[in-house]
This record gives sequence, C-alpha cells and structure tokens, in this order.
Amino acid sequence: MNAQEVIQNEAQYVLQTYGRPDIVFTHGEGCYLYDTEGNKYLDMNAGIAVTALGHSDKLWAEAVADQAGKLTHISNLYHNAPQAELAKKLVESCFADRVFFCNSGAEANEAALKFARKFINEQGNPNKTKIVAFSAGFHGRTIGALSVTYKEKYRAPFAPLMPDVTFIEYNDIDAAKATIDADTAIVIVEPVQGEGGVRPAKQGFLQALRDLCDEHGAILIFDEVQ
Repeated sequence: MNAQEVIQNEAQYVLQTYGRPDIVFTHGEGCYLYDTEGNKYLDMNAGIAVTALGHSDKLWAEAVADQAGKLTHISNLYHNAPQAELAKKLVESCFADRVFFCNSGAEANEAALKFARKFINEQGNPNKTKIVAFSAGFHGRTIGALSVTYKEKYRAPFAPLMPDVTFIEYNDIDAAKATIDADTAIVIVEPVQGEGGVRPAKQGFLQALRDLCDEHGAILIFDEVQ
C-alpha cells in the first residue's frame, strides 16, 4: 500500500478528528522518522512527549517482545508481577503511597477527579462541589477532563459538561485567594502548562494553592505534563 492509498483509506474509514499532513511514516530510529518516500525527519514531537527513549530502542523492544511472549493482557481482575514491581519502584522513588495505572493523561485526570469527588462525599460534604481550574490549562478531551480544560473551542461542541467549574488566571495568587473557599472541592492545575506554552508556575504559586486547599478542605490535583 503506497502513501496515497493509506491517506485515502484513512479519509474514508477513520473518523476525521485530526488534520494530518500528507506524510506516512514507515519506521523510526532514535530521534529520526522515515516516510514512504525515504525522507528523514527529526522527530521533535516524540509522540507528544511519549517516546522518551527514541524509536526502535533495542532494550525496550526486547523487553516488550519478552513480555508479549508470556502475557499480554489479563485485566485488573488478577494479580500480575510486572505491575506490582513497577508500582513498588515508583512509590519508593516519589512522594506517593500508592499508584493508579492508566492509559493516558486524560484517563489519569478523570481518575483524579473521581477520587477527589468520592473523598469529599465520604467526608459528608455532598454540597461542596466547586472545581477551580486555570486559564490556558489543558487536561484532556474526555468529559471530566474536558470540563476543566480552558479553551472554549474544545468545550463548546460537547456542552453541557461537568457543572460548577470556575476558571481563574494561572499564576495569580490573589485570584486564587478570592475564589478558593469553603465550597471548593477540587483545584486542578498544571505545575508546568503544556498547551499553555511550556509555562511554569511562578515561585510561591503552587505553595499558595496547597495552603488554600488545606485551609478550605479542598483536594489539590497536580496534572504533570510528560
């Protein structure tokens, strides 16, 4: 199948949720990609910051092949050793007591929002419903994550979304103090904004959010970009 046939088939059979350039990649090596015409590209996208080891990494490919030769998927209904081993390594090297594995950033944020909502409800605060998010923030395209994503053009086609979401200016401590109150259940923020332009939080801003959430009994979610 040549490049034009691939492009035509995708246009006919795949939902057109993305506008793609007329390039069909066949393989990659390290930080380079190669297309059907033999052109070589420096991959500055890296699968949207996913292929951190580069393309065709030998050790990674061997590890994947080894695991695929044993077990691929058995669902979360059963124990599996690699998951337990990875969880232990992650917990021992970071602040967390436990981890939740999922497939994407949007799914991680959906889970975080659900965990936070469940915790607030179990504290006997069903009317504590306000969620605070920030300008230029991007948290995903699933319903919950989209509800706290800032750009109107992303949210508008799927309204109505999750209610009680208030957006305030990123890095504005005064706005946070004026908005986060006793009715606030959740504050979700990117310590370094991704789609917002690789924009880091200013010194003191995240600590101010931590203090305000502690003061008002709200859950603070850090959505860390890759």
